[in-house]
Amino acid sequence: MVIHQAVGLPVSRSIEALEYLQSYVEEMKSSGFISQALLRHRIDGAVVAPAAWLREGDPGRFSSSLHQLQETELFMSKMSRSGRRSVTACLLAAACLCLSTMSHAQSDYPSKPVKIMVAFARGGGSDFIARLLAVKLGEKLGQPVIVEAWADVSGNLGAELALKAPPDGYTLFLAAASYTVNPSIYRLSFDPLKDITPIAQLTRGPFIVAINPKVPANNLKELVDLAKRQPGKLTYGSAGNGSIVHMVSEYFLDTTGIDIVHAPYRGTSPTLTDAIAGHIQVVFGTVASTLPFVKSGQLKALAVTTSKRLLALPDIPTVMEAGFPSYQVTNWHGLVAPKGLPKDIQARLGKAVNEALTMPEMDSCMAQDGLTAVGGRPEEFDALLRREIRQWGALAKKRGIKAE
Repeated sequence: MVIHQAVGLPVSRSIEALEYLQSYVEEMKSSGFISQALLRHRIDGAVVAPAAWLREGDPGRFSSSLHQLQETELFMSKMSRSGRRSVTACLLAAACLCLSTMSHAQSDYPSKPVKIMVAFARGGGSDFIARLLAVKLGEKLGQPVIVEAWADVSGNLGAELALKAPPDGYTLFLAAASYTVNPSIYRLSFDPLKDITPIAQLTRGPFIVAINPKVPANNLKELVDLAKRQPGKLTYGSAGNGSIVHMVSEYFLDTTGIDIVHAPYRGTSPTLTDAIAGHIQVVFGTVASTLPFVKSGQLKALAVTTSKRLLALPDIPTVMEAGFPSYQVTNWHGLVAPKGLPKDIQARLGKAVNEALTMPEMDSCMAQDGLTAVGGRPEEFDALLRREIRQWGALAKKRGIKAE
């Protein structure tokens, strides 16, 4: 009887409906229909907590309870048939109410600040792009956009926290190129494709292939020839095993068939320091980190990894132009949300992001890091993620690349 009353209520009385459901859950507990403590906990999470969230004016958090409703089915097999029917009815009613209330709330999105989570330290390239985007995106959305950094060596912590947030549009994740490397290197607690809602690619740019000036090579072909004459004598550095620079470098070795020893460091700064000092000879670096040392003459740039030359280094060819037409790698950033993001919020965010990226000052600011604005449809960004996850997965397996 309570279920029918709850389902029949209009959305405007969702609080009362959820309270009816809460009372019904208590009746089922007292009558013995629900015997497992874990199942009781899950139903409470699906009914009691949403009622409180709605009272507090936060209907978007309803979505997180729907995952609990799905998981609850796993624990129902040991219950009696009548108990399963009762629980199922209760959960269905709660899910319907959650969805209907969320639909009503989506038209007001965003009604509070939006958060972009970054998986790397403050002051780095990803943090710079996130903060640059946050200012312009906030203007387009009419709400503040804040940036929150959760740094760890792999970049997986920030991704995990962001993708397990409610899919209400208030928590977004800034993915970097390493996002497509990590599935082949680490055991993840999330699916990098199934657990996201893609919004748009934000940027693209090259890596710079640079050497210590004392290395006897004036161009990339001469470096490759030197490595072939002296296999295992040269050393390249990266920010650690399984880092994006490690993968980009190994991809070049695989493409050219040369043998250069890998020296893993704990970060970009010590890698560049040793390259300048001559302790290692080769480095594939981001534009932001490497260009200043190229400009000062402390490192010599031989090529850039994209199909187009870098405006800041117009005389430096691409790897393809240097004689290796099958090699091309892009450094990029993109924006995603947790899976289950409503379509209208995805579209709202996509429109705002694309408009923000076309603002004139965005290109000039991104150019400081050797990046250009991209934008586009979520389907295009999704295709990039899938393609690179396959590419890096195959390379890691072929080259035996593993995390530290």
